[in-house]
Amino acid sequence: MKSITKQKDFEAVKEILEPFDRIFIFGCGTCTTMTHTGGVEEVAEMCGKLQELGKLVTGSTVVPTACDEVTEEIMKQHGQAIENATAILVMSCALGVQKIASYIEKPVIPAVDTLFIGVEDTPGTFKEACDQCGQCIIGETAGICPITACHKGLVNGPCGGTSNGKCEVDKERDCAFTLIYNRLKIQGRLDLMKKYHEPKNYHVEPRPKVIKVS
Repeated sequence: MKSITKQKDFEAVKEILEPFDRIFIFGCGTCTTMTHTGGVEEVAEMCGKLQELGKLVTGSTVVPTACDEVTEEIMKQHGQAIENATAILVMSCALGVQKIASYIEKPVIPAVDTLFIGVEDTPGTFKEACDQCGQCIIGETAGICPITACHKGLVNGPCGGTSNGKCEVDKERDCAFTLIYNRLKIQGRLDLMKKYHEPKNYHVEPRPKVIKVS
């Protein structure tokens, strides 16, 4: 499972960095490298763009996994360059941005937007796999999450708009409940299609979500 991201429009990055003249840049060797939004090449390209704006790039690094504890040690290795910066630009998912911000009092600015948690469906194509809703029912839907696979996020279906196995919202997209039906049929568990699921309780865990594992 990876955090799927897209790069922010450079004008937006330029605007938020306007008050800062010295920038240190972080990339991530895991998720944003995979999506080509914050790997070695993208960090190098960002360095060039900022220098063209007249910014001083005090340094840059691509950490193995920005949201990992090892990030703190890598930050120490770049201590002077980070100290010389007036802002930190982070080309990782929001988890990495928050991790770096927890270690430093300087402004920490995200250069990418986190879209969803997903998996690589086909090479270069990423699909949302889990909404992290806290009430998983995929044991009864043949391992297919209807919350993320259905455009309407239905937990009971199919809706009246499905046609020839396709979704009415996006006719190029398979209906989630057709996929669930076909897989349950293979498993000999079609009776589960008749089971009614209560509406999702999105207040099952108040935000911010916290869990302590003993």
